[in-house]
Amino acid sequence: MRMRKKKWVAPFLESENRYLLRNPKSLATKLPVYLEIGMGMGDFITKSANANKDVFYLGLERDETCVARAIQKAEELELENFQVILGNAMMIGEMFDESSIDRIYLHFSDPWPKKGHHKRRLTYGSFLEMYARILKPHGDLVFKTDNRPFFDDSLEYFANSEFKTDVVDYDYHRISRSEPMTGYEAKFSALGEKINYAHFLLDKDN
Repeated sequence: MRMRKKKWVAPFLESENRYLLRNPKSLATKLPVYLEIGMGMGDFITKSANANKDVFYLGLERDETCVARAIQKAEELELENFQVILGNAMMIGEMFDESSIDRIYLHFSDPWPKKGHHKRRLTYGSFLEMYARILKPHGDLVFKTDNRPFFDDSLEYFANSEFKTDVVDYDYHRISRSEPMTGYEAKFSALGEKINYAHFLLDKDN
């Protein structure tokens, strides 16, 4: 769901030079790079960056208000290992060099339930091909959703890709987890909704 744009957002982003990464290929870091596609307002990624200083976190988000909110959270935490990209996942293949990302997170992506819209899913085969290109040879991908039909379809997409299924869990929060949750994840978990989780390993030739 896209947020209603606030008047302060455009001038805020225009003047932002620290956390807004306008050219992803210009990123210079020796740390492993973890990319969250569709980061929302950055609850998961900013908290993760704060807890793991040995990883550089990138958030990709198309909604300007969400990007601005995430940057505000990064400022409050004074993060040195986080930046955000304002852009559409459709262009991800052009944003990054080949084998430049260590891990990808897909958290509560739009399930696009209508069959005619399935190609827009961030787990669809055409997207998986782009992820395989930008991930390092032994990179991995984490996928979470509360939508079981979307999850089951996605498992089939991954089965027909260069990714190898490592873990599948249909009730991820049945046991306590230490990692930060996204805003949606916290909301759904509090309501007793089951969170579907899968971890995939890239299996491509060096």
